[in-house]
Amino acid sequence: MKEDFLHYLWKFRKFDTLNLKTSNDQEITIINFGQYLQLAGPDFFNAQIIIGNQKWAGNVEIHLKSSDWYVHNHEKDAAYDNVILHVVWEHDTEVFRKNNTEIPVLELKNYVSKDVLINYQKLMTPKSWILCEKQLRDVDEFVLRNWQERLFFERLERKSKAIYELLEKTNNDWEAVLFCMLAKNFGLNTNGESFLKIAESIPFSIIRKESFEVENLEALLLGKAALLNSDKEDTYFKDLKFRYFYLLHKYQLETSSEFQVQFFKHRPDNFPTIRLSQLAHLYHLHQNLFSKILNVTSLEIIYDLFQVNTSTYWENHYQFDKESPKKNKKLSRSFVDLVLINTIVPIQFAYAKSLGKEISEDLITMLTAVAPEKNAIIDKFNLFGIKANNSFETQSLIQLKNEYCNKTKCLDCAIGMELLKNC
Repeated sequence: MKEDFLHYLWKFRKFDTLNLKTSNDQEITIINFGQYLQLAGPDFFNAQIIIGNQKWAGNVEIHLKSSDWYVHNHEKDAAYDNVILHVVWEHDTEVFRKNNTEIPVLELKNYVSKDVLINYQKLMTPKSWILCEKQLRDVDEFVLRNWQERLFFERLERKSKAIYELLEKTNNDWEAVLFCMLAKNFGLNTNGESFLKIAESIPFSIIRKESFEVENLEALLLGKAALLNSDKEDTYFKDLKFRYFYLLHKYQLETSSEFQVQFFKHRPDNFPTIRLSQLAHLYHLHQNLFSKILNVTSLEIIYDLFQVNTSTYWENHYQFDKESPKKNKKLSRSFVDLVLINTIVPIQFAYAKSLGKEISEDLITMLTAVAPEKNAIIDKFNLFGIKANNSFETQSLIQLKNEYCNKTKCLDCAIGMELLKNC
């Protein structure tokens, strides 16, 4: 049993509240259970309770055992001086205030029905993937939909933290932040962090100035990716290398800030050479990309903005000096969907929030029209009865798995609460 289960019992009154007595046999009448703030200090604030013939106003602390009071060193913490009732599952020792008066104890196990315990144990019994996997099909559709909205915006809030950190680094230059976020997105999981560092190492003012000559952008990006350090016979390679070192000198950029990228385990279309060339072409085509994506609500406009190819050289190359069959390497629709999910929507959300604007419904509408993501998490939820029909739902399910299921926060989850509520 976990302490959060006792919090659940107290918060939702899942026990016999009419015949309560302390461990010293004094009658307990609960007028107000208090506020569950989940902050430092006691678990429930501003409760009102009658114990014996005395009415008390103060806080309630909850533990599995009474002795946990001392295990957690509450006797040394002034924040617990106003505890009026100690609620425990098992009472194993008396607890005293600083003035040596005993804190009344309610031993909760005497007042909880077997059905509540059985349902809790059923939920918390280890399964093959997540604890509620066998019960997911029973979750009410209305509950699931509302919870998905909450999860979706929790995920956006988490993604926004990285955006606000970049804003600080770039002196609140939203265009620069978008460039960094897109670079990370273009690098995918394997090269994402390296691409981000590459973008951060080039002042965005330089990207603005050089955007009219795409070869210069490509030289900067490939050079910072340490892809121009060797000697090759390839004419295009030599041209980019010359441009790179010229730009380093022109802008006094550090030659030490180069970042290794990986080709291993990537499909050729995801090779860093291809993705960096596409990123260079994106900023060659759109000098004010942030303002263009800011208020976009149409998917077709997004797809049009990201109609981006590589340089001609890369149409029959994936690496320098290695020719391949000719292929137009345009950004695919599925790749643009990833950009929309991981960069555009989070940027729109963070910017609107910074202005105090409400665009929640627009963002949900946008991602509801995007095809569902394909990954192991989504496949598993589908197997256990929750099918994702679009990217709004897949983003919600990823947040659910990572932040609730993986951390066994079942009693903070609307699904877990729904499965327990009928007890």
